[in-house]
Amino acid sequence: MIPYGRQSISESDIEAVIEVLRSDFLTQGPVVPAFEEAVKTYCGVEYAVATNSATSALHLACLALGLGPGDIVWTTPITFVASANCALYCGAKVDFIDIDALSYNMSIQALKEKLETAQKSGGLPKIVIPVHLSGQPCDMAEIHALGQQYDFKIIEDASHAIGAKYQDGRIGNCQYSDITVFSFHPVKIITTGEGGMALTNNLKLAAHMSRLRSHGITRSPHEMTQIPDGPWYYQQIELGFNYRLTDIQAALGLSQMQRLDEFVARRHVIAEEYNKLFKDLLVTTPWQNPSSLSSYHLYIVRLKGKKGGYDRKDVFERLRSFGIMVNLHYIPLYRQPYFEAMGFKREDFPESEAYYREAISLPIYPGLTEAQQVEVVSRMQNLSGFQTLF
Repeated sequence: MIPYGRQSISESDIEAVIEVLRSDFLTQGPVVPAFEEAVKTYCGVEYAVATNSATSALHLACLALGLGPGDIVWTTPITFVASANCALYCGAKVDFIDIDALSYNMSIQALKEKLETAQKSGGLPKIVIPVHLSGQPCDMAEIHALGQQYDFKIIEDASHAIGAKYQDGRIGNCQYSDITVFSFHPVKIITTGEGGMALTNNLKLAAHMSRLRSHGITRSPHEMTQIPDGPWYYQQIELGFNYRLTDIQAALGLSQMQRLDEFVARRHVIAEEYNKLFKDLLVTTPWQNPSSLSSYHLYIVRLKGKKGGYDRKDVFERLRSFGIMVNLHYIPLYRQPYFEAMGFKREDFPESEAYYREAISLPIYPGLTEAQQVEVVSRMQNLSGFQTLF
């Protein structure tokens, strides 16, 4: 079987986890802060708050920015449900911006047009959440400029994008956003098993997210409502959550950070090989912004329908029958029954609809071999009804 994504676990990773298991702390020990330090140093950002998932980090980010009932969040429909659900958790509403035809990220033009309309009607968003789909960075400078103009906050959903670069900086440096969120799910660039992290350059936001991830409890005297009764004293000063990452998970992540650049470089080699293999086939390979560096979490191709010799459903089913576990990232969120009931109309998102008709995610992970890539492309080439060009 060839999965679409797979973790890469080394002996060093295993030893790092075993070391924690033999230590005095399995959670809330010294390894989580060490992992946070490694990530924030790598990204060039001031603060990092590790969580048990990127979904939790997105939720904390929204709360720290004051999102609540009566507010609205805009994001892209081509993303995992967590990018929108985080707004709903806060009692806010959500709306979607159509994607760009090349990058598959949030369309800057569509965002501008929607902002102009919303300003007239009094419906501007409090937060915009651009998603770096497949690790391809969004045009953050443009989004930031619009944020300044229309007074909205920005959370980068960089669940796919640790190790990526935008212009001259690393994704996660928060140069053009208030908060950036990473995911460490097993199929992501690096993994902690399950886990996430929120990064920011704002001390107040970092402190608030840190408190919220641990039940809203503080041990800092300056945050308390009275002088502590003693060294044991703590206070719950707001309603928080148990969103903590364990030291066991952090040990794996800290070890994986040592190979992050290696993982990204390997993914680029795989993507370049795919590009060569697909050169004479009627598929659209991933466009890459020359001013950015994708982390290539996903390798998404577009199949051009039956007129081009393809039936996407047939390709998907047949590849899986050969043990090639292709996937789709993602079904547009407004098509999900939960969001569809809110009244979203498919015709309002023509680029997302076109993407959904044609997109398919092919296997890409550091351990994928050239022979396996050849098999993937050969199986696609030889499917019934496939127009063979080489």
